[in-house]
Amino acid sequence: MVKISYHIAAIHLLSTLSTTAALTFPTQRIGYGTALQSRGTDADVIDDRRSFLVSSFAGALTAATVIAVPNQANAADLPGLLSDLPPEAARSYLQYRIPLQISADYYLWDLQDKIADTDEWGYIGQLFQVNNNKGQGQPNKIERDFTNPMRILALSMPPDTADELRDAQFKFERSMQGITKATKGVRRDLPVELDPADLQLAKQSWEGGRVALNEFFVVLNNAVGLDELKTIPAAGPNQSKEYGRSQRRFNDLQKKTKLCQNRGGPTLSQAWGGLMVSGYLQDSCGIPDLEEYFRQ
Repeated sequence: MVKISYHIAAIHLLSTLSTTAALTFPTQRIGYGTALQSRGTDADVIDDRRSFLVSSFAGALTAATVIAVPNQANAADLPGLLSDLPPEAARSYLQYRIPLQISADYYLWDLQDKIADTDEWGYIGQLFQVNNNKGQGQPNKIERDFTNPMRILALSMPPDTADELRDAQFKFERSMQGITKATKGVRRDLPVELDPADLQLAKQSWEGGRVALNEFFVVLNNAVGLDELKTIPAAGPNQSKEYGRSQRRFNDLQKKTKLCQNRGGPTLSQAWGGLMVSGYLQDSCGIPDLEEYFRQ
């Protein structure tokens, strides 16, 4: 595998705490899949990253975001068709492919079970609830882990590919609206009588989301010339086996993620989660190597 040198910068903002801190991480050498080398000067790149992070995550301590641009010397060495794509498209793909695959794991092994268990519907409602902390709305889990990455990837791609990706994204969003409608009004630890039609709508909407997410992955795989993103098989007794990924490893990742999040309490939980997805807390929290997890 081609090795590329990376410069990683991340800014974390605190408005809910008594002080405000900014952290910049040092240069590291990691696999090509995390980010791409910058074309510009370090100062320009850091300023760009700072502006992006501040505008995207102001008002709370937030996830570390890795952003960089390939330099002209090594862009042609990228795998698949990445070197033929606009730099922003290649960068977006390499930045979001691992989080999207983890999201697909979650969709299969967590959300599907909660859809089938109506006692968990109160939790499902929270997935779609916007955290309007002090008037600064934060995206809900579905937006953060699914639709926002899908939107960013679609915007970065050439027009024809972008249209296909947006179509899949819109189908996914419509399916999520169906789940929201079916589970609306159900709260955790507050039993209510459910209409069987709502259960049917929730299951149908989950299936529609699965198909749409798979469609997005297939278009993206074709665009980058890499068959890396694994699609979710239809429900059935062999679903996990056909998926070809490890549910045990997913559960282990989820467990260690939650343990690490709890170190900061509720206020910092979102920030811990973002740091782990970006890979910065793998050593300190025992989070497995995400590149290895992705390639299982």
